Amino acid sequence: MSDLDLRGRRAWVGGASQGIGEAIALALASRGCSLSLLARNAAALEALCARLPRPAQQEHGWLAVDFSQTGTLAAALETLPRAEILILNSGGPSPGPAHAAAPEAFAAAFAQHLLANQTLLQQNLAQMRSAGYGRVITVLSTSVKQPIAGLGVSNTIRGAVAAWAKTLASELGPDGITVNNVLPGYTDTKRLGSIMANKAAKAAVSVEAMAAQLRAEVPAGRFADPAETAAAVAFLASPQAGYINGINLPVDGGRTQSL
Repeated sequence: MSDLDLRGRRAWVGGASQGIGEAIALALASRGCSLSLLARNAAALEALCARLPRPAQQEHGWLAVDFSQTGTLAAALETLPRAEILILNSGGPSPGPAHAAAPEAFAAAFAQHLLANQTLLQQNLAQMRSAGYGRVITVLSTSVKQPIAGLGVSNTIRGAVAAWAKTLASELGPDGITVNNVLPGYTDTKRLGSIMANKAAKAAVSVEAMAAQLRAEVPAGRFADPAETAAAVAFLASPQAGYINGINLPVDGGRTQSL
């Protein structure tokens, strides 16, 4: 086995029904990892599960679950085999300025992201400790380093999750468990399309013009393919990344201007 090989490991992948989550599932499965796919869309999960490679040592499954239902989330997850790799990925909050958001919007986002992440972690922590191997990877946003205009609730909650993960990196490192944040930039997904449409409407320009404006902010001159973010996640999940712990890794083509 190479240091990138994940045979014999299992991952829970959140938000696996589309976009970056789907790409992460495909990347991990290609490295031999068994998967438990999580999202709300049962039909999309079932279709993705059927596409995954299935050598003799790989077993895949899926569970339609709503991360915002924190009161029943732990019980819903009891049917899944426990994992050594945990991909914490969920759809972002609705756009809008922070000062105009209802308090309930912050509470709902906090539950869907941080509280759900805590539940998912606690479901798998004993397995990681027993294996002496754990990888907790949150998929957040470059807003952790540089807030994005018009995404007030998302900026706030992503920052809270990043701080939670950084704290865990120190707490769990002695157990052979790493905790890292991956920060996608502009990525060619449905969410980016929704954000561009919202920005275009407010600026009274076409979506195409807004897309060109956003691409111009990226030194690479283009949007990312979800598979590029997935490749970074798959590396952090691997044995080769065992000494990388507590970092924020932008995958953004150089757009973030902070160090």
